[in-house]
Amino acid sequence: MTLEEEILKNNKVVAIVGLSSNPERPSNRVGVYLKANGYKVIPVNPMEKSILGETSYPDLRSIPQKVDVVDIFRKPEDVLPIAIEAVAIGAKVVWMQEGIVNEAAAEYARKAGLKVVMDHCMRKELMKLKGEKE
Repeated sequence: MTLEEEILKNNKVVAIVGLSSNPERPSNRVGVYLKANGYKVIPVNPMEKSILGETSYPDLRSIPQKVDVVDIFRKPEDVLPIAIEAVAIGAKVVWMQEGIVNEAAAEYARKAGLKVVMDHCMRKELMKLKGEKE
């Protein structure tokens, strides 16, 4: 079993940092798909009050429940502070979406005991796991 498969099977609460309310944005498509497949999606976007029918939070520390996976849709240079926050709230996984690689953030999260995925799409990985075509 790959790391991605193991994460998707064992973690159901996903905070999506940078989730957009715009259905054209990749983050929105990922959020909609995860929600439709039984995941609890928590939007993290200080510019929005609610996204996909869920309360949107300005940052990870504001979320009032336990988060398993922090799924990041931000520029690579913005990822380290998010990884630091993910560790602080006790998340289990830092997942950087397709096109996002930040070695310093990955190393920080790994040293704190978190699993790290970089440059992979949660939606695509879940589709693969379910045997669905894109």
